[in-house]
Amino acid sequence: MYDALYIGATGMQAQQLNVETIASNLANVNTAGYKRSRVSFSDLVALDPARRTAALAGPDAGLLAPVMRMGAGVGVAGITKLFEPGDIKKTDLPMDIIVQGEGFFEVQTPDGTPAYTRGGTWTVNRDGNLATSAGLALKPAIAVPDDVQALVVQPDGRVQARVAGQQSLADLGKIDLVRFANPQGLAAQGDNLYRSSAASGEALLVRPGEEGAGHIAQGYLEASNVKMVDEMVNLMLAQRTYEANTKIVQAADDMMGMVNGLRR
Repeated sequence: MYDALYIGATGMQAQQLNVETIASNLANVNTAGYKRSRVSFSDLVALDPARRTAALAGPDAGLLAPVMRMGAGVGVAGITKLFEPGDIKKTDLPMDIIVQGEGFFEVQTPDGTPAYTRGGTWTVNRDGNLATSAGLALKPAIAVPDDVQALVVQPDGRVQARVAGQQSLADLGKIDLVRFANPQGLAAQGDNLYRSSAASGEALLVRPGEEGAGHIAQGYLEASNVKMVDEMVNLMLAQRTYEANTKIVQAADDMMGMVNGLRR
């Protein structure tokens, strides 16, 4: 009976985290570039009630334990990001720059370590470099002149600008992309930024249009890949599962109450 209490509690804890993850997905349904998260579960180490009984009876009891296993509940195996592409929306704004493919932009964080993003609305930071809306500079750095009148990003990553007094486009640099063997292993940092991990593998530098990295698109934004109907269904299932586990805890408590009543 005590086991049933703890097993039910593990189910409640797991579904609570599941509901919180679904809530975060729904909250970001309109966040450009957001990738939904999914909780995966695993069964906990199984117990063998026959062995436990034999241990209580002593080594010389001569019990023949049957093959019988009992689960110990459920645990959270992990929370992964699903990098399914979201809908591409045309904005015609020159600073809306995304990757149409599996690649990532590399940016530099304040502590000097790299982070990775799928793009979004870019800006020019205080150092005059092309940067995310949070001011993190693109790597390699692309310096944007103060007198720029038009910024053009080609699908192959070439960045060009028309400056005052000139008719032709001046080359500012070229954007490279990176890929990962397992993008689901990336560690989310917020603000649509990710860091590499042992699960994701190291960042592999590629050119736009090569090795499945995809092309760069200017004047577009990638919408969140959260599907509201799917998340609402998942939420209802999580609620029902949580409710079922509360009934397990309640039933175990009632049984313990009956046993205590027999002692009187």
